[in-house]
Amino acid sequence: MRLYRKYFMIHLKSIMEYKASFLFTCLGQFLVSFNVFLGVYFMFQRFSNVEGFTYNEVLLCFGITLMEFSLAEAFARGFDMFGTMIRKGEFDRIMVRPRNEIFQVLGSHIEFTRIGRILQAIVMFVWGFSVSDVHWTPSKILTVILMLAGGTMVFSGLFLIYASICFFTVEGLEFMNIFTDGAREYGKYPVCIYGRQVLFLCTFVVPYALIQYYPLLYILGRGKTHYALLPVAACFFILPCLLFWKIGVTHYTSCGS
Repeated sequence: MRLYRKYFMIHLKSIMEYKASFLFTCLGQFLVSFNVFLGVYFMFQRFSNVEGFTYNEVLLCFGITLMEFSLAEAFARGFDMFGTMIRKGEFDRIMVRPRNEIFQVLGSHIEFTRIGRILQAIVMFVWGFSVSDVHWTPSKILTVILMLAGGTMVFSGLFLIYASICFFTVEGLEFMNIFTDGAREYGKYPVCIYGRQVLFLCTFVVPYALIQYYPLLYILGRGKTHYALLPVAACFFILPCLLFWKIGVTHYTSCGS
């Protein structure tokens, strides 16, 4: 953790050299997310609910999903930019260092500008929190914390898969954005509205539903008690992602510099 703290401070000092650029980028991130919020708002001006979920409940759902994605993107950004590291031969330098490769890639890039998205997520979540009819209890607050932790882990795992593919293709494959940025966009509504087949895939293949839909049902008083613990199960998604990374490392051949 001491070394990661040093990585953190290096990136923070670097970005603070251009404070105006940092602030405007954060503002841009905030406004982009705000446009999505307006889309949800205008849709609910026409329809009172979506599959039984009200506007305030959808805001609560989207706020949590956006927070999960933003946290993963901020701290696992190194995996999202891993293709560039492979092409430049920078991974060679990482492999000869006496530290874990994943740890070094994590520390190679920390995206502080995602604070703008995180702030937008907080605004939406606090609003949904305050106006929803949820009777908040310690167990429901704990469920939200588990959703954030599990969601950050799932999205980080997807970024790890994206990076692992680069060992075989050199270039990152854009179709992975369907599972990262696409999930952020579609995650503004509960997964169930997209049909049974999508819900099945999001439960047993890529566990979005375990960090969004099922625990949300528990929070809203519509689901079973054990739904609150499903985000913990979603954390195990990181294991096959790590295995895929290990396979990729064993097949790595340098691209030079």
